[in-house]
Amino acid sequence: MLKAEPGAAVGIVWYPSEIFDPAMVKHGNFAPQLPARERMTMAYEMAVPNHARILIVEDDPAIADMLVDLLRSSGFGASSVENGAAMDRLMAREQFDLIVLDAMLPGEDGFSICRRLRASRQVPILMLTALQEDIDRILGLELGADDYVTKPFNSRELLARIKSILRRASYAHHQEEALGPMTFSGWRIDPKSRQLLDADGAQVSMTTAEFDILLAFCCNPNQVLTREQLLSMTHAGSAGPVERSIDAHISRVRQKIEPNLKDPTFIKTVRLGGYLFASKVERLS
Repeated sequence: MLKAEPGAAVGIVWYPSEIFDPAMVKHGNFAPQLPARERMTMAYEMAVPNHARILIVEDDPAIADMLVDLLRSSGFGASSVENGAAMDRLMAREQFDLIVLDAMLPGEDGFSICRRLRASRQVPILMLTALQEDIDRILGLELGADDYVTKPFNSRELLARIKSILRRASYAHHQEEALGPMTFSGWRIDPKSRQLLDADGAQVSMTTAEFDILLAFCCNPNQVLTREQLLSMTHAGSAGPVERSIDAHISRVRQKIEPNLKDPTFIKTVRLGGYLFASKVERLS
């Protein structure tokens, strides 16, 4: 179990007791369900490791230097590069726990870099954007970003979002230890390896948020989950309205598992309710 180190930030996550959350499973044992619907169950405290390494991809030297100083003063390891090519060279030599990616870079822009990273890596991505249109911010989420912050940004908000993403990554490790593989309609989802395999056994690339959302659905099949419940169970980004953040991630999950996007088979939209995963899920021993 991950323990908080000196200086680590600790977050506490609460979940409705009538909904099963993968995070409530500790050391292979399911947490007991409380009978009263209104009672809440504290899942566990999640530490943000203060040794996490963060890479900043930002072409403005002043902003890049400010971000490096901010992150280092908060206990993180931080490095910066000015473009996608420099990012590729550095990531070929070093491992990072999070990428802070500016959307408006010269040459290859942040959206293209985000798409390229997501095709081959599962490293969490936080996008920085000066674009004010909702469609531009949603585009980043749809391309695979885990969250975004708009410029000019508040440094405390930026740190809060970074810590939230890192908590989710640590949360995933707890899931891996507790949950076994599951299958639905020929698909196989494996929390330990963080893999989704199609009927032919081919791996489907997913972001951390997408995988966590699908895992939450598989743990709660044929139950209506509200957007707020999905957000709390997965930490699937909280930038902007809850509906837009969750809907963008679910749209991407649908693109990867649904045979017909116009008539979804698995993830059903429940009017004024949220979403329902309409499939039988079997746990493998």
